[in-house]
Amino acid sequence: MLIDLSGKVAIVTGAGRGIGRQIARTLAGEGVTVVIADIRPDLLDDATTEWVQAGWLGLRIKADLRIAAQAQEVARQAAAQFGRIDILVNNAGVAGGAQVEKLSEAVLDDNLDTNLKAVFLMSQAVIPTMKSQGSGRIISASSFAAIVPSVGGAAYAASKAGVESFTRVLAGELGPFGITVNCYAPGMIPTEMNHYAERTDTQKEVLLDTLTLRRWGSPQDVANLVCFLASEQAAYITGTRIDISGGKFATQQPWAAYRAER
Repeated sequence: MLIDLSGKVAIVTGAGRGIGRQIARTLAGEGVTVVIADIRPDLLDDATTEWVQAGWLGLRIKADLRIAAQAQEVARQAAAQFGRIDILVNNAGVAGGAQVEKLSEAVLDDNLDTNLKAVFLMSQAVIPTMKSQGSGRIISASSFAAIVPSVGGAAYAASKAGVESFTRVLAGELGPFGITVNCYAPGMIPTEMNHYAERTDTQKEVLLDTLTLRRWGSPQDVANLVCFLASEQAAYITGTRIDISGGKFATQQPWAAYRAER
């Protein structure tokens, strides 16, 4: 089975760094023209250098996707320059938090606006183009926190749970137009945002004990899944959340199998 994405046009949000950057470069390596949208100019400059050196096609746009007009402009530029939009990857996200009693309204708003509202605005922005094509893939970042949230993570978990419900509704609305809508739930993938790599050895061991595949995930793991969901091989998958967490809590005590082997 060959996944062929050559000639497709994708928008990847929050693609200046981390998982988003790896998704963007993996799509580009598969022959996709990638429009990178990010709020940080320094990250866009770095991505531009990489794209030029690799000879990849695409566009870099500075945008705050929490603002409707800017989300619309990203979609407008992509369609105007490349004639179509085949793939939208809603990757941009934040993860601020605190226990509810001390959770500030500003942190709550930042989570909901970045993680959920921006998904709505960007999806809304690409729908007319995808409808006119009779095809498209909308793929959004959820999180394992939407399944099993953490203490102190109410704002983040609520925003990601919202992404999952939004995904199912949008899949239903866009099914008649040949557009699929899915989301993915990464588990523990060390990034600049979550600081997993900076934890103590003891803390790392406790976290790894929750995984059936007892290793950290990588941005490439997520990028591979996104490539599949963007392909024709995933044409009959829609309205669902795919767990890419290494089997986090697949069983009650996944660490027991490892200890039994020692």
